[in-house]
Amino acid sequence: MERLKGAIIVGFLKLFSMLPFSVAQRLGALVGWLMWKLPNRSRDVVRINLSHCMPELTEAELNDLVRRTLLDTGRSFAESACAWMWSPQKTVGLIKEVEGEEVLAKALEAGKGVVGITSHLGNWEVLNHWYCLRAKPIIFYRPPKQKAVDELLQRQRTQLGNKVAASTREGIISVMREVRRGGAVGIPADPEPALKSGLFVPFFATQALTSKFVPNLLKGGQAQAIFFHCVRLPDNSGFKVILEAAPEALYSEDEYEAVACMSSVIESYVRRWPSQYMWSMKRFKKRPEGEKRWY
Repeated sequence: MERLKGAIIVGFLKLFSMLPFSVAQRLGALVGWLMWKLPNRSRDVVRINLSHCMPELTEAELNDLVRRTLLDTGRSFAESACAWMWSPQKTVGLIKEVEGEEVLAKALEAGKGVVGITSHLGNWEVLNHWYCLRAKPIIFYRPPKQKAVDELLQRQRTQLGNKVAASTREGIISVMREVRRGGAVGIPADPEPALKSGLFVPFFATQALTSKFVPNLLKGGQAQAIFFHCVRLPDNSGFKVILEAAPEALYSEDEYEAVACMSSVIESYVRRWPSQYMWSMKRFKKRPEGEKRWY
């Protein structure tokens, strides 16, 4: 059954990638609209997450943000299909603006390891190609359940001579080694980790279990951290890549301070583009002791 699911998913990805970008994006938005109109688990999760994280929203504002989020989720799916199937150069051509590119150039020149931090905001697949054209990072990722999809992603994400590392013990070790030898890595910092691998820190109006992996990589001054995001332009014509050097607090020896800093920076980006965040992700499965589960 998983093989069949994987084949169906890959088939849909290929279909989307054969369409002109604007058409694929509009079809993705249509899928998002259907997710908004029809009862489904993704819509429920988006509403649950937003109601906890933004309790200040009125019911009308909440409904509107759920709708816009699902439309953008559909767009992200279609855009990612294109990014996976197209050449990296064609995908990067969709990037119309870059802010803070000098931050990466300086970090690479410094000769230390470079830890690129991102989140599930905007389109991280487009960002992957942009980053890999400028460095040869190891991209850390959580493998999908379907083997066919995982094989596709590994192949498409390494077209520019970089490597990928799954979120396994072996993958973690390979990322750590790359940083120690002065190489570059890319890490999505917002997936929920195991309890022993994270700390509960503020994220919007709640506590979110957040990984300690990035702060641990930065201990000892062996690497520099940069926040990367690739957000959709207001007219949906392409993307803007934004880079920002990490605040000093991220390098703190106080583990809580460092993890909370990372969460705060990611929150600042999501607040600017709330509908472009993947609120359909079950980001808050684990709750602090005594707190009721959300899902």
